[in-house]
Amino acid sequence: MTTTNAGRLHPADLARTAVVGLRTRRMRAALSALGIAIGVAAMVAVLGLSASSQAGLLAEIDKLGTNLLTVTPGQTLGGGDAKLPLDAPEMIARIGPVETVQHTGKTPANAYRNPYIPSINTNALAVNAASLDLPAAVRTTVAQGSYLNAATAEQPVAVLGSAAAARLGIARIHPGQRIWVGGQWFYVTGILNPAALTPEIDTSVLIGYPAAQKYLNFNGHPSTIYVRAQTDQVANVQKVLAATANPQNLNEVSVSQPSAALVARAAAQSALNGLFLGLGAVALLVGGIGVANTMVISVLERRSEIGLRRSLGATKGHIRLQFLAEAILLATLGGAAGVTIGVAATAFYAHVKDWATVVPPLAWGGGLSAAVAIGAIAGLLPALRAARMQPTEALRTV
Repeated sequence: MTTTNAGRLHPADLARTAVVGLRTRRMRAALSALGIAIGVAAMVAVLGLSASSQAGLLAEIDKLGTNLLTVTPGQTLGGGDAKLPLDAPEMIARIGPVETVQHTGKTPANAYRNPYIPSINTNALAVNAASLDLPAAVRTTVAQGSYLNAATAEQPVAVLGSAAAARLGIARIHPGQRIWVGGQWFYVTGILNPAALTPEIDTSVLIGYPAAQKYLNFNGHPSTIYVRAQTDQVANVQKVLAATANPQNLNEVSVSQPSAALVARAAAQSALNGLFLGLGAVALLVGGIGVANTMVISVLERRSEIGLRRSLGATKGHIRLQFLAEAILLATLGGAAGVTIGVAATAFYAHVKDWATVVPPLAWGGGLSAAVAIGAIAGLLPALRAARMQPTEALRTV
């Protein structure tokens, strides 16, 4: 065995000795490394899946567009429900950077599959009058059938949001398909795909403005106005929307950006990571205890080896380094395996969800570093204990 003049163990010899020490107790070393691997894999997977899901959500928002603004009525000074003026959509359309203005109006009617359904079972569906180009404005499309047009908007015809269709038990559009709306039959001509930025559309039964006024006693006031503006002018448009929609009572108008709520939700997901990271840390700690247990038992079983090496000239430092190196190597192998498992799990789940696979450097770097640190701490006490053994005491077991 090669040593320097100062009596220090050569790094190559130290590594070879650590490997031999683990190879002679393969099953015990494998189980200890597995504990470390599970903890590291949990930490990597939590951070990786969180980052990947956020990337997927933000990519979906970018695809749908962040330039959608909604205008809704607020409350009056007396605490009552305010109304948007009838000409609010036309006024908003005059704003220069505004590209599209579409709107819906809430009616007092409820929708049922047939007239025999108890009136209390509304399924939380809203019956809304809708403008003719609404799907394009909210970035959704027709899944089945057709949307409203100038002719059907005047007739008892309805188009269902994706959730509304599911709650009414309508999976496909059949000729003559009808639902019971406001005490009379309405023909169903289409079902929409989900609208990610405007989930209220998903739970709506949509009919034309003229039909709503004719058949459902609708007052004609819009309840939600959807505004698409030039992306670089969204903030400026947002500032003037309230005053433009209702110049006389701008405080009774609420303006929001649906995508901003989703961005906030993506950021808020990280708040839940603490719980899962805590579970990963517990698993990692259990793995560290396994490493410590392996090294303590190793010291007891290898007393004769320690005594023989000491009698042949190995110093306390050599023995201490040997056992410490074994513990660090064991933890490093477990950490590397854990990183590999965590990255693989993240990539698999991201592929299933059609997300981009994102594994932050903190995930794999931090997990591996934590494993090595825990291995070093777990091996320190057994290493010190082995180094304190006297050659004559250790050789008694030979």
